[in-house]
Amino acid sequence: MADEPLRFQGTESYLTSEALEAAVNCALALEKPLLVRGEPGTGKTMLAEALADGLGMPLLRWHVKSTTQAQEGLYHYDTVQRLYDSRFGDGDVKDIRRYIKLGPLGEAFNADQRVVLLIDEVDKADIEFPNDLLHELDRMRFRISETNQEIVARQRPVVIITSNAEKELADAFLRRCVFHFIDFPERDLMARIVEVHHPGIDKELVKQAMDCFYRIRDMQRMRKRPSTSELVDWIHMLKSLGVRDVTLDKNLPFLGTLLKKEQDLAAYADQLSGGARWRS
Repeated sequence: MADEPLRFQGTESYLTSEALEAAVNCALALEKPLLVRGEPGTGKTMLAEALADGLGMPLLRWHVKSTTQAQEGLYHYDTVQRLYDSRFGDGDVKDIRRYIKLGPLGEAFNADQRVVLLIDEVDKADIEFPNDLLHELDRMRFRISETNQEIVARQRPVVIITSNAEKELADAFLRRCVFHFIDFPERDLMARIVEVHHPGIDKELVKQAMDCFYRIRDMQRMRKRPSTSELVDWIHMLKSLGVRDVTLDKNLPFLGTLLKKEQDLAAYADQLSGGARWRS
């Protein structure tokens, strides 16, 4: 009897939409990387955590930086440590294998069981990085040139790739992925998310807080609109200190929990004074 196909339906702490579940399950069925975009705070990184939890798989993380090369995901040859050992006589420096450290992609290939691999913020790296990355993911094997050892994937990892759309990604890269854009949560879903983080919270307080939150997000000239995590933190502060009523005015409590830039605080004040218009 064939194995049952893997399916993801969210978790108790990570609520999903039908469209997101369909994209994840499509990537699982096709065994292709899932490329996820969306503004900060929409749960792109948490999706990989929830997927690993929901499927009962270990999670490996690879946080991409502007200087990251695809090679680093495979392995690293620690020449500095080998030089140190040769000078101070610690261990057998002739055994190069001691100085080979697998990267996140190499660990995913070499794992005894199937894993979820998160490649976070792929668009931060050099423009060639995504194409180099998918070459290795297609082959599911690589060779360590220093030892001539070949690492072959025992099982194809479940790959989640996130992007903040800082750079355009090549068509060849996009063709090899299943794509999903995570929309910012509508009020109904957001209320469910808040309830997950604050079970039994006063519904009137949540309604007032969300009214303020979405109106702030609709203000013009906001450089960093508050995200889901900031709303959850803000409501935590309101609840913890016994605030029962919130109104969108200059005395809105704990505004710094929502707005993190001076320009946004100025835009907020300007909006309240009537100097700006709501976004259409």
